[in-house]
Amino acid sequence: MSLAFKIRVILLERKMTIKELSEKLGTSGGNLSNKLRRDNFSEEELMQIADALDCDFEGIFTYRDTGKKV
Repeated sequence: MSLAFKIRVILLERKMTIKELSEKLGTSGGNLSNKLRRDNFSEEELMQIADALDCDFEGIFTYRDTGKKV
């Protein structure tokens, strides 16, 4: 499942529009829509989006053989 899809699911569950989220982020609705369409976010942007949606974001890699998280 792409991150853009997950963001859209959370928006639906929070009954929030892309425009409302973009206002919380201090960006335009068009810019956010484009990023969602391309599924193109930096980790910093994902942290800001999570905060605006009252969520936590954990972007981690986990070694399958040892369980170590990076």
